[in-house]
Amino acid sequence: MSAHQPNVINLSKQYSILHEWIYEIRSVDVQTDRMRFRKNLERIAEVAAYEISKHLPYVKKLCTTPLGNTHCWVLEQQPVIATILRAGLAMHQGLLNYFDKADNAFVSAYRKHHDDGSFEISLEYLSCPSLEGRYLIICDPMLATGSSLVKAIQFLLECGQPIQIHVIAAIACTVGIDYLHKHFPQTVVWAGDIDEELTARGYIVPGLGDAGDLAYGGKQQQ
Repeated sequence: MSAHQPNVINLSKQYSILHEWIYEIRSVDVQTDRMRFRKNLERIAEVAAYEISKHLPYVKKLCTTPLGNTHCWVLEQQPVIATILRAGLAMHQGLLNYFDKADNAFVSAYRKHHDDGSFEISLEYLSCPSLEGRYLIICDPMLATGSSLVKAIQFLLECGQPIQIHVIAAIACTVGIDYLHKHFPQTVVWAGDIDEELTARGYIVPGLGDAGDLAYGGKQQQ
């Protein structure tokens, strides 16, 4: 993957307070504080939401104040915020903190592991408004292989064709970004940071571990 792809934005390329939050979600000494882990995911999503807002269309609207009239710029339309359950919930809240009038979509997409170490992507639930002619913003903390994200997008597109798709990940891997763009080349990826390596089981290295477990506790594998 080229580091200069215009539709891949690594938010860690410039120094900002974001680096502090990335350190905390990665660090084994800090990430076990579940409340702080969720809050940091939320704040990373807020940064991405603000940056994405600069690329959405606006219209001028008359505003009446107690002392007169002026014109303000407002969003031409509200985006649809989609979350892949369960790990994306904290980031979803961060997006809602900025796009507070947005419509919302939820999709389940998870790895169903087999004894030989392989896995398949299981999709069981979708709640989504019409996406036709909308801006779709999808949040998922970890963009690893890209398999679950591609399946989730295909599932979501049953509800219509959006104008543009934005994907937000706290940590992304170049392998997953390439896989995503193979299927949806126009998708814009916003990553808190980007790593280069995957394990044989599809986990990002150095990554941060299992974001869903760190945010919400362990689970039984199905």
